[in-house]
This record gives sequence, structure tokens and C-alpha cells, in this order.
Amino acid sequence: MSTAKTLRILQLYPNEMNIYGDRGNVLTLMRRAEWHGYTPEVVYHHPGKPFPKDIDMIVGGGGQDSGQEKVEDDLLKIGDQLHSLADGNVPMVMVCGLYQLFGRFFKTADGKTIPGIGIFGAETHAGPTRLIGNITLDTPFGEVIGYENHSGQTFLDASVKPFGKVLKGAGNNQKDNFEGAVYNNVYGTYLHGSLLPKNPVFADELLRQAALRKFSEFTSLEVDDSLADQARLVARKRPR
Repeated sequence: MSTAKTLRILQLYPNEMNIYGDRGNVLTLMRRAEWHGYTPEVVYHHPGKPFPKDIDMIVGGGGQDSGQEKVEDDLLKIGDQLHSLADGNVPMVMVCGLYQLFGRFFKTADGKTIPGIGIFGAETHAGPTRLIGNITLDTPFGEVIGYENHSGQTFLDASVKPFGKVLKGAGNNQKDNFEGAVYNNVYGTYLHGSLLPKNPVFADELLRQAALRKFSEFTSLEVDDSLADQARLVARKRPR
């Protein structure tokens, strides 16, 4: 494969924010990039380290409140760089804890406010119970399937688009029937699972956005998604 078709994928805080198998999203993007004829290069950003350059995609995962506190200061330091990349249409997927911190703030159960970087017009407050179980969404990319496990209740500003409408599950807050948030090519969601292995159409859309931005075209090759289709079928039938 030509190195001219390299896509650089950044995993944000892989040690602190990588709960419930969220690294599976990185692995899926790597493999599917290869299947479509691209060369994936994965780089990492750790607290206190220089932020990598020439990034084509960013993936971030979930973590406990303690994990969010560990990355809080660093995330604020690199916030302007992330805003610039978001404004430049770099595709990103932020799951659970980092979804919350891409909003304005997360207020914990003990009353501490962890500030976010405000890419999403949203705020999150700790709720009295955990929202756990299989979840299915109606999204612009078709039906998206995942697993949610969060106590945070996220509320979007009126101008913010959700990632999807909840068909089964709780979603952002159990009240408005929405899940996740979208800004340009930045997607925030509570869906673990991991999200991308069970949703190849969405994974390929992220790769398409990255390739179009970098190469002005996306070469899509035929991929056998029969195993993912079977996994989706089983997940869709599982109880909440």
C-alpha cells in the first residue's frame, strides 16, 4: 500500500479513558482502513505530552470519574487544538466520559464540576441511577447498536444535533429520547460495545470523512461484513 494513503488515527488518553473495551473502536478503524486500501497509523496522546500533529481521525473512550479528573487539566490545555481540528472537519468519536468532557462540564455526584472544552453545546450532571443495557438508535447512518453504561445525564442545547433517536434504551437523559451529540464530523455518544465493530456502516463513514478531507476522494472496496451482521442481529434481539 502506498504511504501516500496513510490515515493517522489518534487515540486520546488510552490509559485513563479506555473502559469497556473502547479501544476496539481504534482496532476496527485500523482494520477497515486496510480493507479499503489505506495504511492506518495509530498515535497516542497522554496527559502532559505534546499533542501529535497531522491527525486525520481522533477516537476517545470512557472512564470513571477518577479518570476524567486525571485528564482534566491536559484536556483544557489542548482544547484549542481540538476545537481547531473539529472546525476543520476532522472526524472524531468520543465515547462516554470524553463525550461528557467535550461538552461544557460534568458535575459529579459529590458536587464537583469537571470543566469540559465545549465542542458540544451540552452539559452533564450525575444522575441517581446508572443507565445500563443494550441500546438501539435511529441515525443518519441507519440503525446503530451498542451498550450503554453511564450515570451521567447529558442535556443538549436546542441548536445541537443528537447522534440519534433512541429506539430502545435510555440515551442521553431518559427524557428527550435523544442519544449523543454531533458537531461537524465530531460525534459524542454513550455507546460502548465497542461501538464500531457492530456498526461497520458508521465506521466506514468516519473513514470516508477522513479520506475526503485528506485526499479529496474515498476509495471504498467490498468488505465481507457477514460476521458483523450476525453480531448485530443477536444484539438487536437481546433484552434491554
